[in-house]
Amino acid sequence: MISFKQLPLEAKAAVAAGVVFFSMMLSRSYLAEQLELRMRRWLLRLQMALFANALMLIGSLHVWRSTVTTFSRSSAANSFCFMPWKIAVFMFLALAHSSFFTLLFLVAEEPYFFSLAAYTCLGAYIILIFFLFTLGSVEQAYKFLAGRGAKAGTGNKNSRTAMKPVLAVMLTVVLTVVGLLNASRPPTVNSVEVPVHKLPSTMNNLKVVLLSDIHLGPTVGKTKLAMIVRMVKALKPDITVIVGDLTDSEADIIRPAVEPLGELNSPLGTYFVTGNHEYYTSDVSNWFELLKSFNIRPLHNENVRIVSPKSTDDWFCLAGVDDIEADVLRYSGHGMDLKKALRGCSSEHAIVLLAHQPIAAKWALQERPDINLILSGHTHGGQMFPLNAGAYFLNPFFVGLYKVGQNTFVYVSPGTMYFGIPMRLGSRAEITEIILRSP
Repeated sequence: MISFKQLPLEAKAAVAAGVVFFSMMLSRSYLAEQLELRMRRWLLRLQMALFANALMLIGSLHVWRSTVTTFSRSSAANSFCFMPWKIAVFMFLALAHSSFFTLLFLVAEEPYFFSLAAYTCLGAYIILIFFLFTLGSVEQAYKFLAGRGAKAGTGNKNSRTAMKPVLAVMLTVVLTVVGLLNASRPPTVNSVEVPVHKLPSTMNNLKVVLLSDIHLGPTVGKTKLAMIVRMVKALKPDITVIVGDLTDSEADIIRPAVEPLGELNSPLGTYFVTGNHEYYTSDVSNWFELLKSFNIRPLHNENVRIVSPKSTDDWFCLAGVDDIEADVLRYSGHGMDLKKALRGCSSEHAIVLLAHQPIAAKWALQERPDINLILSGHTHGGQMFPLNAGAYFLNPFFVGLYKVGQNTFVYVSPGTMYFGIPMRLGSRAEITEIILRSP
């Protein structure tokens, strides 16, 4: 029987990831009610960081072998540039691995340069892994199809071997720069008209501004939030809604960065529902209190009547549900409860639901097909290549406006900022201006 010491490094990393994953499941179930909240918060984040790093170690070993070991066996190893290159690759991998730990130690009013650098390296790491794998697969396919009829010389073979990592690195650098520039631009304002069945005529052209996935934390701070608030105010919405993942940190730590939200002054109110990342902070109650102090109302499996400014007899039901991650994490007092959220909302009036994840929107429509409009986020539009494909296949609604049945629409925001990695490839940050039309 093979001992743990005899396993290759990749296998050891996989075993470590499995052990951490098992400990996560254990702490989410058996230990969830026994640990003090602050301890549970730190344990969860530490476990997630260790799990991600254990998985990344497998990829990092491949990156090192492809970009360093490959050249150490050639004449390039004797060149002056080889040692600086080794150091650069090592620092790149070290920064990428450290990114997950910035959530524990480096969150403030404005992002630290180290956090921005670490998450940029993480984004480049994901792109590099993709291209190394893709080019390697193409190379293997070519060898298989071409057969072994003619054997190339050693020089040609070494040249082809070196070309793969060089091309992968060049593509990664180009896409990283493009992604950084794209994410640094202000969010685009996307205006969408949605016909809402049974919306009173006095509420025709009601303007709802949708924000989602701002992710205040290691790489998004007060300056970016203030810019978002200025853009929202310029749109003069009747209602502003924030559909989850506002933050990645505890309320007390990042409170100064949240202050611009106090300037939102939509006449019919500003509303908030939780996303999965609010539950990762294990600080939802404090966030609710902080948002209330800024006159933002959390919809915690509840609803409000949005009354027409022109007639008190005309109104629609605006409801919000907790994110489904609360159930997974066994977060006490929280969890998606559609019946409670829609209590008092009948099909005689229009119903608009705020639900962070598109899968929650799907579940809600299965239970209450009379909901007229659901506003979601979560997917980020994939945020960056090559993660776009995964986000597309994992969500029943990916990004944009969907019509479901005769009288129901679902709109999924691509996110107003980004999570961690300050890059966007194949997606664009968005503030959505939704114009409600009465039939």
